[in-house]
Amino acid sequence: MVKLRIVGLALLLAFSSQVKAQTVANKPVKSLAQLQQEFVDMRFGMFIHFNIPTYMNEDWADPDASPALFNPTKLNCDQWAKAAKSANMTYGCITTKHHSGFCIWDTKTTDYNVMNSPLKKDVVKEYADAFRANGLKVFLYYSILDTHHKLRPNAITPKHIDMVKAQVTELMTKYGQIDALIIDGWDAPWSRISYDDVPFEEIYTLIKSIQPNCLVMDLNGAKYPAEGMYYTDIKTYEMGAGQRVSTENNNMPALACLPLQQNWFWETNHPTDAVKDPVKLVNETLIPLNNVDCNFILNVAPNRDGLFDDNALAALKKIGEIWKNEGPVRKLPKLEAPIISSNLAKKQYATGSWSSDYAIFDFANDDDFGSSWVSNGSVKKPWYEVDFTRAQAINTIVVVEEKPNISQYKLEYFTDGVWKPITTGTNTGKVKVHRFDRVWANKVRISIEKSRHQVSIAEFQVYNERR
Repeated sequence: MVKLRIVGLALLLAFSSQVKAQTVANKPVKSLAQLQQEFVDMRFGMFIHFNIPTYMNEDWADPDASPALFNPTKLNCDQWAKAAKSANMTYGCITTKHHSGFCIWDTKTTDYNVMNSPLKKDVVKEYADAFRANGLKVFLYYSILDTHHKLRPNAITPKHIDMVKAQVTELMTKYGQIDALIIDGWDAPWSRISYDDVPFEEIYTLIKSIQPNCLVMDLNGAKYPAEGMYYTDIKTYEMGAGQRVSTENNNMPALACLPLQQNWFWETNHPTDAVKDPVKLVNETLIPLNNVDCNFILNVAPNRDGLFDDNALAALKKIGEIWKNEGPVRKLPKLEAPIISSNLAKKQYATGSWSSDYAIFDFANDDDFGSSWVSNGSVKKPWYEVDFTRAQAINTIVVVEEKPNISQYKLEYFTDGVWKPITTGTNTGKVKVHRFDRVWANKVRISIEKSRHQVSIAEFQVYNERR
């Protein structure tokens, strides 16, 4: 049964503005570009998957598993931190709540938490204190998908969104400076929770209002083009799922992750099974990633006692013997601010110049970067437009091509019966971002004036960003 503490939720949300004001006042606010640079300069950190799945030999735990299972009788977060230091890591990141909804901190939002386990100790606090005491930065992981509390596709309610906001508020206010929040379970093919179902912009803005120097990373690297920053401050790649950052032409600050052991969470065979080869991890993963502005986070799973196994400790020590953190990497290029708003053009009525049915208009606003609208090659001046049926406030348009091709174009909006200009573009990149002063539009249109070959648009996106 779902047991949300509604009174606690209300109190947390009611007092959040006070907390935000105090938190913001205590720290000088850095630019996103500075935070991104500092992140890639960190180079290497430790992921720590530790939660109810640790006790089930499964990465995906039973959402009704009893809190009584969670009983790390020898919990020693200082051991974790010192192991991270031995590998010359610079930060840690712990799974505060994984997909089955068990919270390993003293939360007021639900009874399904560590204080109702035999441990009765705030693990997030133990971790944060230990890593900070050892000179390491503190990151947190948080899952939007929450099967215990029924926060899953086609079942999301306003109370769920209040719970997410309240839990994020707790995590951002109880444990000092949090340098990054890594979010999972949003807009993934296996979670199917969109950025509209649980409003990304609201959660992102909440985090930044409490801790403006906290990077927000969403593990959504599989869907979005490498050339665009969508719904995250850092591009993310789960290497075990086949996601790979380009080691030839990446120009985005990035994060890539892998487990040292065979699984993310500890399993009974971990103490005896071989872990990944430290030499290969350094030479074939860590160094090549760092060379293209990608930070590597290596997961190490604590066992059921709350300790790292000997084979994991030995591997981390070996990594530290053969790899040293050389400090700052090259300076990142100037980047566009990430897209964090809802796409107003998604699945709206679209039309354009002549195209075949297998690549017709709605393929450019279907929220799928793998499909495209393709104008017939004989059309000399292709055009594409989206009709909102009623006036919408807009201030951003993004055009994403299948491959870089369009080199000259104009953007217009339709209002009061006439087309009015937004901008003339000469962006030759694959992802073309245009931010402008807010206007009210019934329709928006791109007219292509020059391209190298047949015009193909993967996504035509329209936003009304908070500014």
